[in-house]
Amino acid sequence: MIINHLSLQQPFITKDGSTIRSILDRTNAPVKNQSLAEATVPTGSSTQRHYHKLAEEFYFILAGHGVMEIDGETRDIKEGDAILIPAGSWHQITAGEHLRFLCSCAPPYSHDDTYFANL
Repeated sequence: MIINHLSLQQPFITKDGSTIRSILDRTNAPVKNQSLAEATVPTGSSTQRHYHKLAEEFYFILAGHGVMEIDGETRDIKEGDAILIPAGSWHQITAGEHLRFLCSCAPPYSHDDTYFANL
């Protein structure tokens, strides 16, 4: 049985600029098909707009509010909202108030599966 407590997980900065703590992923459990992390974005900040070729993501907003953009469509988001981000969809999240959310990825999150626009 694997049980990981959030407070024992070390935070790191993802390739898109959010701070995450992996709750369950390949680095701390024998995970094969998904990952679960807590992500935070400070008030007034945004992740860098990006997409994942392979990973489908779910965000579940635990605290705060902001704006979610997926493939050019924007929506206000708040505590209690669940967001589907299909694989291959450009996306960005902006915090109007400090955002704290769960992020689930299938397959598991990987820096190598994060892509940005060529500028």
